[in-house]
Amino acid sequence: MMIAMQHDTKDLIHIALDLTTNISSQDRFERLLTTMRKLFNCDASALLEFKGQHFKPLAINGLSADVLGRQFNINEHPRLEAIARAGDVVRFPADSDLPDPYDALITSHQGDLHVHACVGLPLMANQRLIGALTIDGFNPHQFDNFSNDELRTVSALAAATLNIALLMDKLEKVAGTMTESDPATHHPQSNTEIIGQSAQIKALKKEISVVASTDMTALILGETGVGKELVATAIHQQSSRADKPLIYLNCAALPESIAESELFGHVKGAFTGAISNRSGKFELADKGTLFLDEIGELTLTLQAKLLRVLQYGDLQRIGDDRNLKVDTRIIAATNKDLKEEVLAGRFRADLYHRLSVFPIMVSPLRERGEDILLLAGFFMERCRSKLQLSHLSLSTACQSTLMRYPWPGNIRELEHSINRAAILAKAEAKDELVILQPAHFRIDNVNVGHSPFEITDVINQPTLAVTNIPVDNLREATEQFQRQLITNALQENNNNWAATARQLSIDVGNLHRLAKRIALKQ
Repeated sequence: MMIAMQHDTKDLIHIALDLTTNISSQDRFERLLTTMRKLFNCDASALLEFKGQHFKPLAINGLSADVLGRQFNINEHPRLEAIARAGDVVRFPADSDLPDPYDALITSHQGDLHVHACVGLPLMANQRLIGALTIDGFNPHQFDNFSNDELRTVSALAAATLNIALLMDKLEKVAGTMTESDPATHHPQSNTEIIGQSAQIKALKKEISVVASTDMTALILGETGVGKELVATAIHQQSSRADKPLIYLNCAALPESIAESELFGHVKGAFTGAISNRSGKFELADKGTLFLDEIGELTLTLQAKLLRVLQYGDLQRIGDDRNLKVDTRIIAATNKDLKEEVLAGRFRADLYHRLSVFPIMVSPLRERGEDILLLAGFFMERCRSKLQLSHLSLSTACQSTLMRYPWPGNIRELEHSINRAAILAKAEAKDELVILQPAHFRIDNVNVGHSPFEITDVINQPTLAVTNIPVDNLREATEQFQRQLITNALQENNNNWAATARQLSIDVGNLHRLAKRIALKQ
């Protein structure tokens, strides 16, 4: 029998040449899969990294976009487990009863289950599993003409491609964190991942890498639900303090009566109820990192005391005259416009300047394009596991709906929406294939430029009577109502936008955007 790949030697040469080409890892991965598609005439292929008993897709071809956001636990996916444990080419028979993680996710046959050829190639480096290459075709005999030796050649080239990319990534991280005084410093690999491939996320990851290699105070800015805590965790885990504690404190949830004790600690007998000495969050985070979430909610009194610790590195427990020295890195976060807060006299200017040494803006989800689908895939895989479903996917119409919706609650809203939709879809499903439809989200009729939360927040306010508003056009009526309400609230708050946002129970950033959209400001 003629060897099937003899006529495609040039494709393998291209893969080999890509190993020495100065291109990004992502480009190298995508070119590899394009060559696989041509070489095997397959319907889908994927390159996956193996880490922590999970296979994580690095590049896909012919699969639904949300697959890139999924992380497949091999304990829940028997085909992937077979590939991980085989150490050699794995051919799954067309009538295999093992569920395929890509069922209903191949774009050319979306909705089809089973009955297709599947080959898994474990990728090894130094006798260690680093990933896998999977190829799928809907013709049951799609790969019969390819020998195992030929497939091993492809596997070796793919393994080299992945290994070089992982080594480069590791070298870049080491270069960013290693210091001359401690050249052997080792930092554990982050177990917290920021999912996304948009330009905004690439820039965000670069900023995280830059500031993580220093002890600078970082201020994370962004709307509610964008993942500011995840950014803080990533900074800590990539820093030289990664083996020390990361202590979290939500300033908005601090009752004023115990706030100082929570931050700085107290000694026995300092006040009623102080029955023993207690360390504050600063002490607990000594040599590590203290993450102050919702920093804009601190009282002015506490702001002054926090400033002293940042300036001089010493603090006093309540009831103690002694100063304690601490070496604590501060990362703060807020969804408020602190410049506006400073102008309004609610936030100290000196503390603001001390905190904003390295500001990091986290983009809202609506500006991140197809990251929406990647995140949807991540949440769906997690939800599939919790609900013990064999398959959970998005319909094409649902993907379009999710991409159009503005997500005022950002990633947090997306996660909750996926969970709720999955429960509804599971209840309606008639077989093992659970596909999320737009109706399961109740967002299919939302106007792209309008957040239903913005409209609800405005309509629910009792401070404005609905008068002289035309009712023949709902959009114009809504916008006129919003203009009237915001104008009245601004007047009541002396044109202070931050105070107006609080009165209307809306994020100040969202209020500014709403005001621009309804032509209330430039």
